[in-house]
Amino acid sequence: MLPLQDPEKTMDSSVPETMTQTSPWDKSIDLPAPETSRSSRETLSHLSRTNTRGVHPQETSAGGPRSKKPRSSQPSQTLLHRSQAYWSAEVSTAHADILFLWCCFISGLVDSTIYNAYGTFVSMQTGNTIFLGLGGATPDSTSKPYGWAKSLISIAFFCLGCLTFSHLTRLFGKLRRVTVAGSFLSQTLIMFIAAAVVQGGSVNGSLGTITDDIDWWTTMPIALLSFQSAGQIVGSRAVNLSELPTVVLTSMLHDIFTDEKLVAKANVKRNRRVIAFFSILIGAICGGFIGEGTQRMQIPLWIAGGVKLGITLAWVLWPEKQTSAV
Repeated sequence: MLPLQDPEKTMDSSVPETMTQTSPWDKSIDLPAPETSRSSRETLSHLSRTNTRGVHPQETSAGGPRSKKPRSSQPSQTLLHRSQAYWSAEVSTAHADILFLWCCFISGLVDSTIYNAYGTFVSMQTGNTIFLGLGGATPDSTSKPYGWAKSLISIAFFCLGCLTFSHLTRLFGKLRRVTVAGSFLSQTLIMFIAAAVVQGGSVNGSLGTITDDIDWWTTMPIALLSFQSAGQIVGSRAVNLSELPTVVLTSMLHDIFTDEKLVAKANVKRNRRVIAFFSILIGAICGGFIGEGTQRMQIPLWIAGGVKLGITLAWVLWPEKQTSAV
């Protein structure tokens, strides 16, 4: 008779040893954590720091928080930059002679009008120099009493205008759009002021009113118009059109008939001088007819100011000078 054994022990002993051991799959597997690069860790730590300060992750970059620029100021800054670049750009001198030929017309129109009114010029300073000399030599026999004083004022303000316009042209750049357009705008305004002074009655605008005495207020239009006419010749020299001084005929006639290529088929400078001569002549004829028809001097001044305003607008829209890449 076999001894009785504990059933549990009997079952344990009957199970193979290999079955009683714990399977390796029953253990929890500890996989190694993926290594993060140093830059990634720094980025994550930076994001965590910025989030604690209340910065949204989308507003940050790898280098730090993005700087917010006001969107509303960007279009205005772009417009301002374009405007500055446009006005500071140099204008092209191609076909600029067309504008200065119109200035020749203005000189003829205004000079004929002022001469009919006051017996002096505002552009042709050669004639004023002669009048100044005659006034001092023959003060009693001249038909234009105090004409020498008016001529002296015209010469003085013309010289002052040359000094002013040339200095400002060199200061701001002779071919910059703001310089050229600003010069002609100031000439236009001065001419309109002279016309308004006559139109308003501050100065007698009737033609043929030269008397034995002088009203010194009548010298105001002479001074203003002489000053602005200096801007024309300064402008023509600035764009290298010395053959179109716009305010003098003697040297221009000399250059026409002493040109070696006078009868040549292609001669641009000769053509400009010839057209300038006839422009001044046509302007003088128009001034004479308008003066005879109206007996007032302000109408030709308004017309001349309107033409010069058109020249100013042309300079504002004039093409930019093309610079070739070296």
